[in-house]
Amino acid sequence: MADLADFERERKRLWGIAYRITGSVADAEDAVQETWLRWERLPDGEVEDPRSYLTTVISRLCYDQLGSARARRESYVGPWLPEPVVTESGPEDRVTLDESVGLAMLTVLERLTPAERTAFILHDVFAVPFKEIADVVGRTPDSVRQLASRARRRVRAEAPRRTVDRGEHRRAVDAFLAAVIGGDFDGLLEILDPEVVWRTDGGGKVTAARLPVIGDEKVVRFSQRLMRGFDPETMHALVREVNGAPGVVLVDPAGERCIVFGFSVRGGLITEVDAVINPEKLRHIDLGSL
Repeated sequence: MADLADFERERKRLWGIAYRITGSVADAEDAVQETWLRWERLPDGEVEDPRSYLTTVISRLCYDQLGSARARRESYVGPWLPEPVVTESGPEDRVTLDESVGLAMLTVLERLTPAERTAFILHDVFAVPFKEIADVVGRTPDSVRQLASRARRRVRAEAPRRTVDRGEHRRAVDAFLAAVIGGDFDGLLEILDPEVVWRTDGGGKVTAARLPVIGDEKVVRFSQRLMRGFDPETMHALVREVNGAPGVVLVDPAGERCIVFGFSVRGGLITEVDAVINPEKLRHIDLGSL
């Protein structure tokens, strides 16, 4: 059997690759498990470069999965957002944000072809050589280079312009939370960019806006309607890490309703709000531990 220690050293990186390619926590976990099963069946010492081998295996699994996933998402009700990753707040000495895993960035990656997305993530985020990526997507290295270049241009054109300063981002999130919880909607206007975009992913499972809400005043009115479903005296409102940046989690007293907010911030103002309320996309979150 191949060495377990070699796999465990790569586990976190493998999950990161899988999540960025699929945008799904469940699919990423399934891909890591399948990669382990294939690794486990190998004779000890057969693979000279475990990192390269494991990267290729999990990338192929996720690349193959993207085709069917895209077909499902084309019939998805309302905006599609990735399954959010929620963790405890990051250490204070972290001063920058990981843009590659943000909800807004992953939403942009959804507009790429599976080959473009895979090439971009593997090369630009994880520094995988084009030759190895070619083995994953079944193209030549030159073709993969072009795929990554096209994807890079599109990401640069469509990704939100946002701060990478955690302090600036956190201050905007704290102001958002204080305004929403306090019902201070004039204060909320002050923290929103005039052209702010709010996307709500309900997936047809719960009531949600089926189109993005654009503009600060419309976003304020929409947030007022959304908050009517929560009792401000009993709900839990928490700042947590949401996909590598400070975000907000709202939970009702019984833990039966939850909203996870991710934000893009620029110039001290919130430019994008991504709200995931589809309960199927929140099943992996342990609400009791928040």
